[in-house]
Amino acid sequence: QVQLVESGGGLVQPGGSLRLSCVASGSIFSIYDMGWYRQAPGAQRELVASITRGGSTNYPDSVKGRFTISRDNAKKTVYLQMNSLKPDDTAVYYCNAALGRFDYWGQGTQVTVSS
Repeated sequence: QVQLVESGGGLVQPGGSLRLSCVASGSIFSIYDMGWYRQAPGAQRELVASITRGGSTNYPDSVKGRFTISRDNAKKTVYLQMNSLKPDDTAVYYCNAALGRFDYWGQGTQVTVSS
């Protein structure tokens, strides 16, 4: 089993940057595929970045070129660097760890982009 704790959210002006962190505990971190999702009020949860245990990354067009996901297996941490933030990026951001039929989520961290 994996426990995930996100941090780094907050209020930022349009065009600004934030870096989210997700620290894992309780299992072997390196074997999990990791992802960042977000959910805005009234919307479905959507994937914003993923990184496989092999280091391959994937982004939807809405964040490609602005967001970067990375992982540090020694620190059991996955990061999401978010640049050029827009008001549409406002949401609760969730960390996810996946391995086969096992799927774990953090509690989420709020990101608000507003002037």
